[in-house]
Amino acid sequence: MFDLEKNYSINARRMKKSAIRELLKLTGNDEIISFAGGLPAPDTFPTEEVADITKTVMAREGAKALQYGATEGYKSFVEELIKWEKEMTGIDIEPKNILVTTASQQALDLVGKLFIDPSDPVLVERPTYLGGLSAFNQYGAKFIGIKMDDDDTGISIDFLEEKLKNLKAQEEHYKFVYVVPDFQNPTGITISHDKRIRLIELSEKYNFLLIEDTPYRELRYEGDDVTPLMKMDQSGNVLALHTMSKIFAPGLRLGWVIGNEKLIDKLITAKQAVDLCTPSFTQAIAAEFMRRGDLLKNVKKVRIEYRKKRDIMLKALEDHMPKHPKIKWTKPEGGLFLWVTFPEEINTETMFPEAIKENVAYIVGSAFDCYGQLKNTMRLNFSFPKEDTIEEGIIRLSNLIKKKLV
Repeated sequence: MFDLEKNYSINARRMKKSAIRELLKLTGNDEIISFAGGLPAPDTFPTEEVADITKTVMAREGAKALQYGATEGYKSFVEELIKWEKEMTGIDIEPKNILVTTASQQALDLVGKLFIDPSDPVLVERPTYLGGLSAFNQYGAKFIGIKMDDDDTGISIDFLEEKLKNLKAQEEHYKFVYVVPDFQNPTGITISHDKRIRLIELSEKYNFLLIEDTPYRELRYEGDDVTPLMKMDQSGNVLALHTMSKIFAPGLRLGWVIGNEKLIDKLITAKQAVDLCTPSFTQAIAAEFMRRGDLLKNVKKVRIEYRKKRDIMLKALEDHMPKHPKIKWTKPEGGLFLWVTFPEEINTETMFPEAIKENVAYIVGSAFDCYGQLKNTMRLNFSFPKEDTIEEGIIRLSNLIKKKLV
């Protein structure tokens, strides 16, 4: 029999299954209250509107929508995205500045494909989005974790600059810094305006690309919007990644990337070798959904529902989690997640099977750490569980923590 293990490529040998996807297999029992996935709530999906739009698309442009499309994106969808960016962020872009992707995870893979040579330093927040780590790891990235400041304003800029200085002095070939600036996955933290200014300044001073992964930006429930890095950028040093998964429906697998013309052109070339084009059919549906004004309506509906769920979870944590100086959690102004930190003796990895026995699930914090540490932390998702189960789930989790602290 052909020896698979011996003949896999170097990239294939670097591949690791998603820790989240593997853990989610353990949460399939209907009795388990799961805070584990990063899933949108199914009742936010506009199923009736999509059914009607699908009929419209098929009647008006069915043959075109079912055909291969341009790698850059379906024309009507690109036009609607340009309007959306202008309306939501005030960013003026042209078709040459945008590439439609098969959701934002593909964009992360394309970034890795374009910029990472084996052992290249890649600077990431600590913790950061697991999907980014997975995508970059397959190309041999050497991760450098940048700690978060304790004041919940995001990445430590001073620590980042210290690392950049060292890399430059050693003539290390760093390429980009990857951040999730708005309601970060996994912490829910938003990078402050002042820090964003400094990030832009550092990108110019140290000559690196700044990857702004922003799937949750539209999901703000309170507070003021913070200016996107893309809007602050004057040098073409920012590449912004967006998705329809959290504001419309993940099943459409639609995302888009915004950047300078030369970078977008290179990404188009890379994408052509991957899937030729993102499905024209789903792009046509999304374009009509946006044209009718339904996307903004859906975002407003989602904001109301997720704010309620976030508030229920925050209150439940306050009411039931043990009062301990080293137990704390973030209080996100938007997004889908919050982050809980425990005393060092609480190991959320070894505790996970016990939580499953108590019919409650979370994601271990170490999955989001490029060094595989942060074992005394966990990510909790509040968007997917039903409102009437959130408090009970937190009670089960809190009771488990109380036993561990005795």
